[in-house]
Amino acid sequence: MNYETVIVEIGDDCVAQITLNRPNNLNTFNVPLAEELNRALQELDSQKQVRVIIIKGAGKVFSAGIDVGDFFDKSTAEYRDWIECMENPLVTITRMSKPVIAQVHGVAAANGAGLVAAADLAIAAEDARMGLTAINVGLNCIGPVIPVTRSVGRKRALELLFFGELITAREALNMGLVNKVVPAADLDKETRNWAATLAQKSPVALQIAKKAFYAAADLDYYKQFEYMNEAFARLCSAEDAKEGIRSFLEKRSPVWKEK
Repeated sequence: MNYETVIVEIGDDCVAQITLNRPNNLNTFNVPLAEELNRALQELDSQKQVRVIIIKGAGKVFSAGIDVGDFFDKSTAEYRDWIECMENPLVTITRMSKPVIAQVHGVAAANGAGLVAAADLAIAAEDARMGLTAINVGLNCIGPVIPVTRSVGRKRALELLFFGELITAREALNMGLVNKVVPAADLDKETRNWAATLAQKSPVALQIAKKAFYAAADLDYYKQFEYMNEAFARLCSAEDAKEGIRSFLEKRSPVWKEK
């Protein structure tokens, strides 16, 4: 896996890490970064030795959004293709089998905030700030607001979309945009420990849980139960489920199947 705008590392703990690597441009999204991030996510999802994926940013910030230096001189059709390219990683995350954790420091703005919201889980440094800031330059974040809305609800999302203000990590935690807030000095260690703990769970159980969660999200209430019950029945037929129950009854640690 060769990349220029992201760094990909796979650890012995079954945790992979993608680092957005345009620090001199505040890790803003341009076409190469968006395409490479999307490809890295897809390739890691297919790697057997990877169970959990972390996304972080190099330098001072997580990501300040989209590189507006690449904005001008496009037709309407070209703008549509351009913005779809920027947002593809956000969509890919929900289509993947493996959990993705956003590790947020500095600022996560606009498409960067959308990436945080699109991640399955997010952990932020105490001094991090997040927001849908594009309104401040005459644009808007109507793509990133989609995953943000699913995290924080309609009124909170519209407030972020309309005002374009950066909120603190604690405010993001209270809204439900992130799961945990930790001291900045501990962010790397806490994220890695969290991911490594998650990687010790049954891979097949995690992957079925994630796929079923997103697939059922837009079904009506009763259909959600039907879909989830079918997913649970498939999981019960897997070797990991039998191993998990046996190890519990035998009071030993489980040995999961690779997937």
